[in-house]
Amino acid sequence: MNEKFIKNEQYNFIKRQVDLIKDSYKKNSDPSVLKTVRELANAQILELFPQAAREQVEKLDLSRWKTDAEFDQYVQDLARCLIPFPKLTEPQVKKMFPKAKKLKVPNLSTVDFEKMTYLSWYDISTNKKFIIYELNEKLMGIECKYSILNKDSLCSFCNRFGQVAFISTITKAKKSNNPDYYKAIGNYICLDSAECNKKITSVAYLTTFLEEAIRKHA
Repeated sequence: MNEKFIKNEQYNFIKRQVDLIKDSYKKNSDPSVLKTVRELANAQILELFPQAAREQVEKLDLSRWKTDAEFDQYVQDLARCLIPFPKLTEPQVKKMFPKAKKLKVPNLSTVDFEKMTYLSWYDISTNKKFIIYELNEKLMGIECKYSILNKDSLCSFCNRFGQVAFISTITKAKKSNNPDYYKAIGNYICLDSAECNKKITSVAYLTTFLEEAIRKHA
């Protein structure tokens, strides 16, 4: 039985390191260079799991692998250790967005929760994008206005270049001396959230964005 201890974004980071190693093998023949690349990738992977148990460290260790076939098997084995995104029902989703009275929830039975960092979908009729993420062990939902860009740009969530949309949300921040105060925050993110979930390797900005959106004091 495989213990679930790897998050989707961590898994994506590991895959990217493996790709870098495989690419180095194609471009270099110096054994010392290849060894250094492999050891650096291994160290960066282990840094993601400071609390890992000995068995987990052994499973994450890629320093002994050398061939494409071995690295491919390594990635496949780690896929069995992925922590799935919490499965949600339509009533649970609607409860997260009490102000969206006519919220259109996507068909959750078709969603791949196994490899997901955040759940997101568009409601074209209201020009809104909804995002659900597990922040501090609690599922949080925010709704954003969105507009699609006609040119590619960098996604602030996955830090990859591609087709993006500009999203903005009104934060909960208030000022005691100004009851009419409101603050909007926004940035560019991948238009296709499924693709973004395949590429995201860090939740640093995603976490910051949600924390700022739900912060109650400016």
